[in-house]
Amino acid sequence: MNPTPKRFSFKAMGSFCEIQLFDESRIHAKNVVNQLADEVARLEKKYSRFREDSLLTEINSSAGNKLGLAIDNETQSLFDHALNCFEQSDGLFDITTGALSKIWNFKKALVPSQSQIDTARSHVGLNKISCKDSHIYLPQGMQIDFGGIVKEYAVDSVARMARRLGVEHGLVNLGGDFSVIGSQPGNKPWAVGISSPESKSGVMAKIDLLDGGLASSGDYERFFMHEGRRYSHILNPITGWPSNGLRAVSIAANLCSVAGSVATIAMLKDELEAKAWLEDSGLAYVYMDSEETLGNAGLNSRN
Repeated sequence: MNPTPKRFSFKAMGSFCEIQLFDESRIHAKNVVNQLADEVARLEKKYSRFREDSLLTEINSSAGNKLGLAIDNETQSLFDHALNCFEQSDGLFDITTGALSKIWNFKKALVPSQSQIDTARSHVGLNKISCKDSHIYLPQGMQIDFGGIVKEYAVDSVARMARRLGVEHGLVNLGGDFSVIGSQPGNKPWAVGISSPESKSGVMAKIDLLDGGLASSGDYERFFMHEGRRYSHILNPITGWPSNGLRAVSIAANLCSVAGSVATIAMLKDELEAKAWLEDSGLAYVYMDSEETLGNAGLNSRN
């Protein structure tokens, strides 16, 4: 009996998630997906800033504690990745923007004052955090947000687990961040649609993937208009104001976490700098700029 595609969907991390597997048995495939979904739930419970019982909430509550807080190897690895991104981006990729996120209210479409922004910015800066002897030390008033890292990390973690469970052909989609587990049978690529910033139901490009991961970042999911100006939820930690460069960017890389970091950094840069950054990265990409012009390199895309 030849394996046929089995598709399962669920909600996690505030997103629609879908896992596709080629398997002879739907019952077996469902069992595998349940284990994979449990892994996503584990990471959400551990690193969500919206849960009072999460490790991240415990870390944020320890801000100002001179004794610090003990962290495990997984959390240390996430911090190491975040610090590497912080250094590569000259401080643009910063997981300590929690104080800024608190003053930018995207539900009520409120623009904070410059004095509020300046005060919040004094509590921002990953270089102010100390990690040593399996402990983390946050300055008083600092708040961490793993939102720009943990979903992509979860995609990679689920893909690794799927391989350990014997999956040879599969696709993981956690809220628009993807990882490919082998090609489809017959070395057929997976066709992945990239959402357009101009339409919730529209597609900016379709990408054919044979391996690795793909992540996207854009200003179209959360934003508000105020006095004719568009304010994106992607906050620049250096200025304290929303980014105003590219409208959207998608990156393909060996890991979804790598793709996500490069995409986020591109969104935080000025438009010309972002395009140069993407070109210099050596990775495959597609973007939409402020003029709604598409650009891509290294991808088998179908606009």
